[in-house]
Amino acid sequence: TFSADDLVAEMDYVGVDRALLHRTPYMSNSNRYIADCVRRHPDRIQGLAAVETWRIRTDLDGVLRNLHEAIEDLKLHGLQFTNQHLPMYGQDSDWTGPDFNAFWDEFAGLGVPLFLTVGGAGPRGAVEAQEAIGRWMQRYPEVTVVQTHGFDWREFSDDVEIHFPEEILQATPYQHPNYHMQVMFAIFLQQKFDYPIPQMRPVLRRLVDSIGPKKLLWGTDIPIGLLYLTYRQNIDYIRDYCGDFIGPREMDLLLG
Repeated sequence: TFSADDLVAEMDYVGVDRALLHRTPYMSNSNRYIADCVRRHPDRIQGLAAVETWRIRTDLDGVLRNLHEAIEDLKLHGLQFTNQHLPMYGQDSDWTGPDFNAFWDEFAGLGVPLFLTVGGAGPRGAVEAQEAIGRWMQRYPEVTVVQTHGFDWREFSDDVEIHFPEEILQATPYQHPNYHMQVMFAIFLQQKFDYPIPQMRPVLRRLVDSIGPKKLLWGTDIPIGLLYLTYRQNIDYIRDYCGDFIGPREMDLLLG
């Protein structure tokens, strides 16, 4: 097991002030567990709510009750939403269609950020996923959106380098003032490339130059990020090896 106390110990060792907890639904939908971690370390940990997305079409009232409890009663700091489990329940993975409108209308009124974990297979699927985020943000322009994980960088990597198609970046709604992207190369590439993962440097430079350091957020997916790298390596591959194209102020913005 890896507890909230273990996380804070890792943070202390590396020099990380604050962490944001989220989890994937197949590991647990327990908002109460996340809230308990926050209560134990209120100055170090914030937490995201999760809902059973596959129930939105069939039990909207129940899902909304859980959402309000998580945000208003448990005081969690935002919502992590993923469409990746909808097909497991025989549902279409479109999370922006009219059958989700009532859910999104209610969520938007809560005034908390949305952390989106969405994607598609291959370059065409990635473009469509980015376009869907853009459409959603046009409807709810006041909501702060963070695209978690960035992209599945394994899909664009061979044994030598990362080939990131320009059309995916162009489809990303990064010009929207409330759009942000999580920078998380290590979780995808820690098994493929040796530390400090120099293959990611040209891609990160493109993201910094286009999206900007104010909209990029470092992340790790700890403890899964510890399979092949230490927690320190999960930050130092950027902090210590990308300073030639990310200045000190920009590095502070990216790393938080």
